[in-house]
Amino acid sequence: MQKEDLTAVYNALEELFVNNAKLEQIEAYLNRFNPIKTMKMERMEIRHSAILGWLLDPGETHGLGDRFLKAFLAGAMRGSVQNAGPSALEISQADLRDSEVRSEWLNIDIFIVSERNRWAFVIENKFDSRLHGNQLERYMRKVRGVYKSQEDLKIRGVFLTLRDENFDNPDYVPISYREICTFLARFLAQEAYLLRPEISTFLSHYLEVLQEATGMSEEQEQMVKLARELYRSHKKVLDFVIEHGAASEFAMAAHEWFGDNPERLEERQIGKGVYCFGNLHRERVSFLPKAWVDALGEGGRWPGCENWWSGFPLICWLALEPGNDGGKGQLRLYAEVGPLSDHLARKALIEAIQGAAGADGLTRVRFQKGAAGEGKKYSKFLKNNALEIRDVHDAEEISAAIKKLLDKFQAEFGAVAGVLPQFADLDRSVAE
Repeated sequence: MQKEDLTAVYNALEELFVNNAKLEQIEAYLNRFNPIKTMKMERMEIRHSAILGWLLDPGETHGLGDRFLKAFLAGAMRGSVQNAGPSALEISQADLRDSEVRSEWLNIDIFIVSERNRWAFVIENKFDSRLHGNQLERYMRKVRGVYKSQEDLKIRGVFLTLRDENFDNPDYVPISYREICTFLARFLAQEAYLLRPEISTFLSHYLEVLQEATGMSEEQEQMVKLARELYRSHKKVLDFVIEHGAASEFAMAAHEWFGDNPERLEERQIGKGVYCFGNLHRERVSFLPKAWVDALGEGGRWPGCENWWSGFPLICWLALEPGNDGGKGQLRLYAEVGPLSDHLARKALIEAIQGAAGADGLTRVRFQKGAAGEGKKYSKFLKNNALEIRDVHDAEEISAAIKKLLDKFQAEFGAVAGVLPQFADLDRSVAE
């Protein structure tokens, strides 16, 4: 490199790294103190179960009584068959302060029983791990064996998951960590007077962990936007740093397909399909099939979805999920119906997608039970959606997997595109 070039690079590095307020703001965000992260517990499933068991116990020291317990159970029971157990409405109106909460009883993550209401709940928690064998059936069988003499006791299962893992067991209802984020944030905002300062601080730290894990962190999104601004302003020097330093291999693979600095909804041919770019995080890239964008029109006008992802009522994203050994991992493709404020329209959209997939025999399109229920906001619908990655540090392998996974779901993308034109005027009709 010539002396003049070295001087230019040095000056650019100085401009970026010396007294740069935006960069310092990002650094402060990355270096903020969170005891859960400091102790490296944010990905430990057993620690999440312990925290949730504490929050769900009305007699514990958090000061929420049975409020969190009722919010959690009612959220899980939304849309479930009422004669199979307590409904969401019954739970929201019940007094659950007598509830006994047990952790790791009979190897069950969390077990709750309310003698007053004659209800019991088996809670299986999956944060990073996934179901194996007949776990759900086995735990329910154990509990029913213990309480076999109490025929009036209604026993229901709740499957809590970070990634909306598919399961097929009528004794259980699903709830996601996203829903926990929603009502925990509400408690912190509206009922802070009930909480001691140290409890409020701890719950704020825990909410931060959950929001980042679920992609619901507004602060994280703000920092991402700020990082994009920095990148646009200092693209050459940052490209130099990336080239000669360390970068996310997933981000490098995504850039290979979508370009170095793609604009929102910029089109790219990837394998057999054309896709419109959404946004890129270190290990996640969002997009929409072009056919979906063509059918729906302009984003950002859909009531309830204005600030969600790209502003459309649907989104797709690819995420790299490293394994526990730090070497292997999985590349996953997600598609999701978002928080349309018009419940009937959201329900119709989900049912249309299900119907089209069923007509075409596409078994990889399947929503969870209750996905179209009132109050639900986020509903993923792609199954068998992962490819194994031998080395998460190999950008070339990740890039090839991106193309392979997108090509694998061409039929599903096409089926969804086929039903979207009937919803193209929804944004205007709702507004009117």
